[in-house]
Amino acid sequence: MTDPIASLSDSAPADDPAGPIASDVARGIARLFARNGIWCLPEMPLRNGRRADLMGVDAKGLVVIVEIKISRGDLLGDGKWPDYLDHCDRFFWGVPPGLDRSPLEGEAYRPDCCGIIVADGYDAEILRHAPLHSLAAARRKVEIERLARVAMRRHTVLMDAHCSEFGGEIA
Repeated sequence: MTDPIASLSDSAPADDPAGPIASDVARGIARLFARNGIWCLPEMPLRNGRRADLMGVDAKGLVVIVEIKISRGDLLGDGKWPDYLDHCDRFFWGVPPGLDRSPLEGEAYRPDCCGIIVADGYDAEILRHAPLHSLAAARRKVEIERLARVAMRRHTVLMDAHCSEFGGEIA
């Protein structure tokens, strides 16, 4: 498994000629979210076996998921993204500057329920706000508790790597 903590800090510079990488986009979005009271984790496993690129909770206790796409092929080839909608109150696409976003306006990408954030390794901007599609209160509680447990486990392992042998990451 990739180290989710390192994924926000260990990446090529945003001006790398090889192009944007997902960790650059994730870092920019995490900075935008932090300024707005949304705290998120990268690579959050969901109960349906999927893994959200970023999942967080805002100041009102609403669950936010961001699916990051860095290339047109990556975007067009993703058929799993609707599986995330049952696990959040708001869903965003996170993309780098310069990526053709026109597919996200098409019916297949449900612009009625998906926001768009453009980000690089330094910052991000919301181009389209994600409409609220409220989870049931019991479902939201489960998601927030799972997110909290994963965050606490990751934090504990950062403080003492020997703790990693005790219990796996919540899936």
